[in-house]
Amino acid sequence: MRKRKVTYRPGKAQGIFGIVWGCVFILIGLVVVVPAAGAFGLLWTAMAVGITAMNAYQSFGKKYRGPEIHIEEEDEEGSAAWDAAAPAESHDHIPSTALDAKGRLEQLESLKSAGLITHEEYQKKREEILRGL
Repeated sequence: MRKRKVTYRPGKAQGIFGIVWGCVFILIGLVVVVPAAGAFGLLWTAMAVGITAMNAYQSFGKKYRGPEIHIEEEDEEGSAAWDAAAPAESHDHIPSTALDAKGRLEQLESLKSAGLITHEEYQKKREEILRGL
């Protein structure tokens, strides 16, 4: 099994969105909150400046490396180490065995219609569910 480290950055559109809304909150702080609330307005505006700067740095800063994600890839035998520890059947953190046969068949159909499994995989699993009745 091989492990890879991957880092990611927020997208440019996400960064621009954060910067624009940060500027809106800075303006609200300067025009509305500082005159009305004094010290709290200064805190508000300082926080808005910090959040806006953080969005700009994460999206456009040259030295920013995003959070790391560790990915385990399959080894030569075709099984990953985490396969042994994982439950045999799971979907959305709910074991398929917790569903009745009708629910499992509906779940299987939705996976097939979403294109997440092939027709052969669908047929094989369907037969397995029906045999368990």
